[in-house]
Amino acid sequence: MKFYQSFTSLSTLAAQLVSIAAAAPLDLEKRDVYTPPVLYPHSGTVWKVGARHNVTWDISDPPVNITNKVGQIWLRKGEIEWIQNGTLASNFSILAGRVEVTVPDTEPANDYSVVLYGDSTNWSQMFTIID
Repeated sequence: MKFYQSFTSLSTLAAQLVSIAAAAPLDLEKRDVYTPPVLYPHSGTVWKVGARHNVTWDISDPPVNITNKVGQIWLRKGEIEWIQNGTLASNFSILAGRVEVTVPDTEPANDYSVVLYGDSTNWSQMFTIID
């Protein structure tokens, strides 16, 4: 008898959950992933440690409903190595199209890129950082 009562309770709960789900609005606002291409820095760019630069990206064709409009910019070295404490900028509008950053004290190399985060990621071409 206890099994039957438990089964009945679970069946009732399941039916209630289905009715709640069915009552939920089906007209949910569609969100789009926005990955604007990074324009600067680009191949051939040279940054000096301590200098300030504007990282720029193309905002000419944003979707109407962007999933996350808050951006971050990180520094990346090579294909997979992320720079520790590599956040160059954060909490800016992805629709701004540019943000000023300070080049961190890092080893000179010609295989750096910046990564633009919003609701997705897009990175720049590789560029050089010097002392």
